Amino acid sequence: MPPPGSAVVSAPVPRGPAILLIACVALSLTLGACSIRQYAFRTVANSLTAGPDVYGTDEDPELIRDAMPFGLKTMEGLLAMVPDHQGLLLTLCKGYTTYAFAYVQSEGDLVVNSDYAKSVTLHERALKLDLRARGYGLRGLEAHYRGITEQLKLDPAKAAARIQKRDVPMLYWTAAAWGSAISLGKDQPDLLADLPAIRVLMDRGLQLDEGYEAGAMHEAMIVLDALPEAMGGSETRARGHFARAIELSHDSKPGPYVTLAQTVSVLRQDRREFRSLLEKALTFDPEKDPANRLATIVTERKARALLDRQDEFFVEDSDSTAPDTTQTQEKQ
Repeated sequence: MPPPGSAVVSAPVPRGPAILLIACVALSLTLGACSIRQYAFRTVANSLTAGPDVYGTDEDPELIRDAMPFGLKTMEGLLAMVPDHQGLLLTLCKGYTTYAFAYVQSEGDLVVNSDYAKSVTLHERALKLDLRARGYGLRGLEAHYRGITEQLKLDPAKAAARIQKRDVPMLYWTAAAWGSAISLGKDQPDLLADLPAIRVLMDRGLQLDEGYEAGAMHEAMIVLDALPEAMGGSETRARGHFARAIELSHDSKPGPYVTLAQTVSVLRQDRREFRSLLEKALTFDPEKDPANRLATIVTERKARALLDRQDEFFVEDSDSTAPDTTQTQEKQ
């Protein structure tokens, strides 16, 4: 505090170029801090999404079931910091689709007869998870193809034609999430109306890279072509996709067998083929393909559950409705 009567000397007020210089320095410091923070978030995001798949190689489905929600929510928090990160968007789309199908929807399928109310609750939850996954996938596609979300509803073929090979993973998982949502929301006309978008996305994916994930798109097309002809389905095409999926995977996955069994075999009421396909699915050794160990274990669990529930899917109690192809071949 100055003595009484003394003059208070104030600091000079900067003017003109001096003000501009100080403002620029302050702004650069602020932007620098933001850039460092963004760099740190992106580095973490890169490490989380570009590393080895510790989920897919695991042998303990229950461990993964308990761990996945925490991992997905962590990535969602990180995505809020770097909202355009393609790796996070793809991982979240894939993660929520996988979790919904492997754990939530599958559990609902298992209890549909013993606890119908619980089954409905689980299926509703799976539907919401699939829609969340679809949202992340569409965000990822929007980053490279502005307006494609709306265009997929208005002109699906034109929209899908825009997608390039680099975005096949985002295309596939977006379509997978969308298709799963439709299968769970058959009573929702707004979802059923999106079916053409799923088909053109998968068709485009096959054009760009039919070998993606060892024929995963062919396996998905089995489901689409197992629909009634009035909805664009074709049993002949479905079986063609099955054969191609087996070829591209070098017959190393149980998935195509389970998919054909629960779609085409059930629709044809061919119990013999249904059992044969599911029994074949149970012959795969998860240890022979460590990268897909978890998928194999989960798929074989589903095959066993379907075999246990086979009476629910067939009107006849015996195999009398199924053609005896073995005898036909012997006569030829």
